[in-house]
Amino acid sequence: QAKTLFPYTTLFRSWRAPPRTACSTNHWPDAAPGPTTIEDKTMTTPRPFAQVDVFTATPYLGNPLAVVLDGSGLSTEDMHRFTAWTNLSECTFVLPPTPDERAAGADYRVRIFCPGRELPFAGHPTLGTCHAWLAHDGQPQHPDRVVQACGAGLVSIRRTGSHGGTPRLAFAAPPLRREGPLDEADVAHIARGLGVARTDIVAHAWCDNGPGWRAVMLNHAEQVQALQPDPAVLNGWDVGVVGRHAIPPDAAGDTPLLEVRAFFPGNQGLMEDPVTGSLNAALAQWLIPAGLAPAHYVAAQGHCLHRAGRVHIDRDADGTVWVGGASVTCITGTVQL
Repeated sequence: QAKTLFPYTTLFRSWRAPPRTACSTNHWPDAAPGPTTIEDKTMTTPRPFAQVDVFTATPYLGNPLAVVLDGSGLSTEDMHRFTAWTNLSECTFVLPPTPDERAAGADYRVRIFCPGRELPFAGHPTLGTCHAWLAHDGQPQHPDRVVQACGAGLVSIRRTGSHGGTPRLAFAAPPLRREGPLDEADVAHIARGLGVARTDIVAHAWCDNGPGWRAVMLNHAEQVQALQPDPAVLNGWDVGVVGRHAIPPDAAGDTPLLEVRAFFPGNQGLMEDPVTGSLNAALAQWLIPAGLAPAHYVAAQGHCLHRAGRVHIDRDADGTVWVGGASVTCITGTVQL
């Protein structure tokens, strides 16, 4: 697998794209990959389980996540196998924090997997796991926040209000690993891959917070929605695209200001993510200081995949960017693992 494979989210591998339209972006090989041989293993322990839709208050319009709420005793191999079986982009396994983590304030520890790899951190799995943990009677040490321990360290999560009665959670964006403008050669390459003129890109920056996002801003949201990227040109690249909506003065406060799309190399060609916590976090860390977005706004993502993701961005006075959204539980029960 390419080293640049996006480590946060891929789409359902069983999903098949509709006939190519202005919004069609996923490309599939003519033949499915061959069968994978894995060791037969009897799974006998019932464990609490939830499947959560993240960045939406309406089921099946966000980005789904599988959550095993008791991962105690499972091996890494077990976690990889179950993640692959779910056929989702990511699966998380909740564990008790270590004594040191608990002493530092952690409420639980989570291991985050996508098919084929374990991730130190990811956006929508962080929010979805916290939502499922709280719904499963999780009791945080502090009433105003939840602290998640993961491969990236401790991540603070706070409650930020509600949408139609569905509570919203938000995580503090991790620091950027790389920032600043892209090389002009990269900008020209991205323009060619997106099928737009170089002059249509009005701003650009590295937005690398783990995934090496190269981000570009187009003139307006309609351009973003109409993109038909070329998978041959963008092969191996993580590209985020953003454009502004024209918002009337009397629009509701949760009306999206920005339209976002995320393209990345998945296991079966160029993929588009329904809603991307990592990219939206990095975009906010670029756009707000640059004066290209206000300190508080809503981004829409998933339009071309028939989703309606909503990401709420808030920048505190100290510069901390909070990335939030609603989550809704779609499936609860037990799994045999």
